[in-house]
Amino acid sequence: MSGDLLAPVLDEGFLAGDPFPRLARLRDEAPVAFDDGRGAWVLTRHADVTAASRDPVTFRSGGGILLSEIGVEYPSPPTMMHTDPPEHTRYRALVQPAFAPSAMRALTSGIRARAAAAVAALPAGRPVDVVADLAVAFPLQVIADLLGIPEDDWPRFHQWSEAAIPGATDWPPERIAELMGEMVGYLVEVAAARRAEPRDDVISRLATVEDDGDRLDDAELAMFLVQLLVAGNETTRNALAGGLVAWAEAPDEWARLRRDPGLVDRAVEEVLRWTTPVVYFMRTTTRDVTVGHQAIPAGSPVVLHYLSANRDEREFGPTADRFDIGRDPNHHLAFGSGPHFCLGAALARIELRAMFAALAERFATIEPAGPVERSMSLVIAGVRRAPLVLATG
Repeated sequence: MSGDLLAPVLDEGFLAGDPFPRLARLRDEAPVAFDDGRGAWVLTRHADVTAASRDPVTFRSGGGILLSEIGVEYPSPPTMMHTDPPEHTRYRALVQPAFAPSAMRALTSGIRARAAAAVAALPAGRPVDVVADLAVAFPLQVIADLLGIPEDDWPRFHQWSEAAIPGATDWPPERIAELMGEMVGYLVEVAAARRAEPRDDVISRLATVEDDGDRLDDAELAMFLVQLLVAGNETTRNALAGGLVAWAEAPDEWARLRRDPGLVDRAVEEVLRWTTPVVYFMRTTTRDVTVGHQAIPAGSPVVLHYLSANRDEREFGPTADRFDIGRDPNHHLAFGSGPHFCLGAALARIELRAMFAALAERFATIEPAGPVERSMSLVIAGVRRAPLVLATG
């Protein structure tokens, strides 16, 4: 039974429907299930996903973090997410200072100004696609500010980011390869310029940072910048668009935020839980291990299903399937857990907080204005189109 129940969960397009009833059955009936076709185990309960995330010795990332990487051998890690201690510890020590909460908080006023301008430009009282007209540009422009690269290049960044996400587009492989090559070449060129003439931006800090004489080489710097450009906008974009869709479907919760703007921090956390922009990452077991009474052999791919974990009634109680902006506590896994906890979490929270506060200040209601189109990707819970009507009163 678990095989039949599990099969669609690992298929592209699964998220375009309603995945949650099947995920709930998996948590109840087969929380540690094996997929014969993929040769991978899938963890769907919050406690199991959290425990595996916090144990990189047993659940390693170096064997690949996506199902498409099973059996793939890389000459060097494509991202920092593909590394394990001590290599990962080294990378984290080098790049963490540039993304410390204090460094991110220094960006708050600029991000608030960008959010206010973006919200002011939205039409009131008529349908607008909040993906194309709000959610795509905003985090990419923030990233441009952060990296110190031209803001007008953001449409190129968007194409590059989409190309990097498996299943996000229907572009042919040669087009995706071309865009990925463009992205790496562009970032390497910018990084080289910053090494020669540093500025007050993240690329300069990463290009020149040293820890006991250790520094990122050109390949490592390019690797990290690719990760930052892609992950740094995908999470915020899809949480923003998905959050507005959630409020359109739960208008009482929007009215609640309008009545009590102080709820915005909890609202951000609930949007992250509810949307879970990164659906899963994979790990590979380094030894025989037992999870939830199920033996998993050494060398097995294991899917950490964050989307399922974030709706687990065992963690979030009987209201797990309800969008509740006052939820507290809210130990969601939208940013992962353990040593691979998202480096950009503080920045994403600042962006979402600024945008939701600006939207709540201007718009009294949010209503659906047509069908929501979701990404066919199995990796990112993406929203491709979301027509809504935002009214001022």
